[in-house]
Amino acid sequence: MKRHILHVITGLAVGGAENALYRLILAFRGSQYQHTVIALTPGGGMYARFAEAGIKLIVLDLRRSPLSHALQLVRLVRTLRPDIVQTWLYHADFLGGLAARIAGNRNVIWGIRTTDVDGGCARATSFIRQLCATLSRWVPHTIVCVAEAARRSHSLAGYDAARMVVVGNGFDLSLLTPHRSQRSSLRRQFGFAADDIVLGTLGRFNLDKDHANFVAAAGKLAARHERLRFLMVGKNLDADNADLMRWIAATGHAGRFVLLGERADVAVCLAAMDIFCLSSRTEAFPNAVGEAMAMGLPCVATDVGDVAVLMADTGVLVPKADPDALARGVTGLMVLGADYRAQLGQRARERIRAMFDMRHVRERFERIYENVIARGEF
Repeated sequence: MKRHILHVITGLAVGGAENALYRLILAFRGSQYQHTVIALTPGGGMYARFAEAGIKLIVLDLRRSPLSHALQLVRLVRTLRPDIVQTWLYHADFLGGLAARIAGNRNVIWGIRTTDVDGGCARATSFIRQLCATLSRWVPHTIVCVAEAARRSHSLAGYDAARMVVVGNGFDLSLLTPHRSQRSSLRRQFGFAADDIVLGTLGRFNLDKDHANFVAAAGKLAARHERLRFLMVGKNLDADNADLMRWIAATGHAGRFVLLGERADVAVCLAAMDIFCLSSRTEAFPNAVGEAMAMGLPCVATDVGDVAVLMADTGVLVPKADPDALARGVTGLMVLGADYRAQLGQRARERIRAMFDMRHVRERFERIYENVIARGEF
């Protein structure tokens, strides 16, 4: 008999948690587990991908009628009678966890995806996180943290450390394979010459991603390296973003930047790059770095969250919020030459294969599911 996992997530925007959930469900196909997803808000760039993959979706809209949809969530848990309710992100942890317990389901798994509990998040989110810290001793059976850094920071914030386990993101290398034809096509499309070196970044426009850091470093690099170009991919990384355009104009090298905005073909975009850059001021376990590594790209990344654990010696770590350091890291890879960068990228891909392949993540979650179902409440 199949086991039923009911996932509750805040929404289906393009983001780390949403991508992780999508990959996890696909990895479980053909197993003894079936999965249903409840999104607490409608829309989002990932909705079509979930639907096209045949993943069972139930969409609520807590923003329009919070009480009625919260009650509907309780009814859904009672009706579906899942073996486990697994929640993703703070609001889903709070609402989904409480709904499960009210419905009589004690097999609740929370998901923590961030590390910066002292950062400038919305006041409502901070309040929900504080409530979750208090409820963490009663609501969840297990709390899955995406990074060791996330476990430490939330334990210090009052979460029950005894219930925490760490499971990093996983990556499907079969979907992240560089294709020379795709690389050539995209580079031609955006005016990159064969001997241009393309420094790229991937991720939605957000203060935590610190794109101002990336642009400032790019400006310093552009003045020194004539063949260097900059590719930015992610939601709101486009010409309509006034802040971004102002930063780019200030570099004096606006013609070197290509802004693609939000794209579904992440692997193709990564294939067009020569060096990947993560400029974030905070992360937990960044999907973008893992995807770039899986694509065989050498990476320069800020030393935040579990980035050092992910990259090990296959990339260059630099301090956060330091454009000079970011520029020096990129320059170091450029000076070492194309052959060295290719070798470093290959080592990165092999590290993903050995340590962070999606098969390992599925096995880890299978053990967690089995333990939760077997043991029930603490």
